[in-house]
Amino acid sequence: MKETLRYLAGIAGPSGYGSKSTAEQVTQGSVASHLTAIITGATSGIGAETARVLAKRGVRVVIPARDLKRAAEVKEGIQRESPNAEVLLFEIDLSSLVSVQRFCHQFLALGLPLNILINNAGVYSKNLEFSEDKIEMTFATNYLGHYLLTEMVLEKMIETAAETGVQGRIINLSSVIHSWVKRDDFCFTRLLNPKNYNGTCAYAQSKLATIMHAKEMSRQLKARNARVTINVVHPGIVKTGIIRAHKGFITDSLFFIASKLLKSISQGASTTCYAALSPQIEGVSGKYFADCNESNCSALANDESEAKKLWKQTRALIHRRLRQPSVKHL
Repeated sequence: MKETLRYLAGIAGPSGYGSKSTAEQVTQGSVASHLTAIITGATSGIGAETARVLAKRGVRVVIPARDLKRAAEVKEGIQRESPNAEVLLFEIDLSSLVSVQRFCHQFLALGLPLNILINNAGVYSKNLEFSEDKIEMTFATNYLGHYLLTEMVLEKMIETAAETGVQGRIINLSSVIHSWVKRDDFCFTRLLNPKNYNGTCAYAQSKLATIMHAKEMSRQLKARNARVTINVVHPGIVKTGIIRAHKGFITDSLFFIASKLLKSISQGASTTCYAALSPQIEGVSGKYFADCNESNCSALANDESEAKKLWKQTRALIHRRLRQPSVKHL
C-alpha cells in the first residue's frame, strides 16, 4: 500500500526520482558524446523516447529495426531536434536467430565501440504464433533474440570498457507481471511450444526469463572482473502498443480506471535512461529497478539455480539451431 501511494503521488525514492520523473529529467547534466548505444524496439514508444533522449545527451545511437521506414522517421525526428546526433539504422527481426546474427556481424564489422546495450523491444501476441525457428513468437522475440544479441556483442562491450575505462551497461526491460509466473509453469520446452497458450502468461514468462538472464549474466561478468554491468528495469505501465494489445484481458471499465494510472511515454523511458547514464549506479549489477530506484522482483526471478539452468538450456538451443561452434564462453 505504501509503495502504491508513493507511486501515485510521484514521491521520489533514494535516487531522487520517482514515478513522475521523465527521461529528460533523470539525464539532466549528462554529457555522453563519447558513448555508443544499441537500442532495440526504438521505432516507437519507450524505445523511441529512449533513443531521442540519449541522442540529445550526445550518445551515438544504433537502431536495429524490423521496419526501416519507421526507423528512418525516428532518426529524422531525432536529428531535427539534435542536428549533430549520430543515428545508425540496421535491419533486424528479433524473432529470427539468423537475422539477429546477421545484424551483429554487420555492426561489429564497423569497428565501433559499444558502451550501452538496451534490450527494449517487446511483443505481446494474443494468439499462438511461431517464429521462423518454430519457437513461440513472444518468447522468441522478447527473450531468445535478446539473449543472442547480448551474447554476440558482449566481447565488444568488455573490450570497449577495458580500452576506455568507462563501464559498459546492459539494460533488459522486464515487467512487474513477471511475478505472476508460478514455478511449476516455468518449463523451457513448454515456453518454446506451449500446449495451452495464453498471451498474458507467455508475455509474463518472457519477462521473467529476461530477469533470470540478467541475474546469471551479472554473476558471470563479476566472475570475469569485466567492467560491464547488467540490470533490469520495469518501466511502469505505459500507454503503448503492448498495452493496447493487452486490453483483451481487462474489461473496458477496469481498463478505463487503469488508464488513469498509466505513465506517459517519457515517464516510462525514465528508468531505462537512468540505468543507462546515471553515475549513481556505477558498479551496480544484477538488480531490478522501477521508478528509477532499486526494487524487488519475485522469488523465482531471484532463484540462482533456475537462472543458471535457463542460461544453459538457452545456449544449447541457440547453438543447435544455428549449427555453429559455441561462441566464446563467459
